[in-house]
Amino acid sequence: MDDEIKRWTARRGSARASVDRAVRHARTRTGAVPASFGQRPGLTSRSYTALVRGYGLQQEFITPHSPEQNGMVERVVRTLKDQCVHRHRFETLQHASRVISDWIGFYNNGRPHQSLRMRTPAEAFRSAA
Repeated sequence: MDDEIKRWTARRGSARASVDRAVRHARTRTGAVPASFGQRPGLTSRSYTALVRGYGLQQEFITPHSPEQNGMVERVVRTLKDQCVHRHRFETLQHASRVISDWIGFYNNGRPHQSLRMRTPAEAFRSAA
């Protein structure tokens, strides 16, 4: 289901490591990797590009200052900031990770979404399976 947050991490590290983890997670969860990997400009190092191509992915770049090209993700990030991040003062990365994880659990399992006819992403995902 597209409205469900499937994977996230709060850590210091490289974009290369993040895409590697995301692709491995997608392969484990679904048995396949996505056909493309949308991203913001700037993630273009040779090693990163080689990693993405090594998974058989096509890089899709988002035009700077064009959030409409990535609207769903932009909306989720805005909602996360408004309903969670801006309401807390995080003392550590672990604290932020715990609070955000709790909010994502609520977002996926307890918060009805208009785009899903007032179902949660988890309910919509179960009914689509």
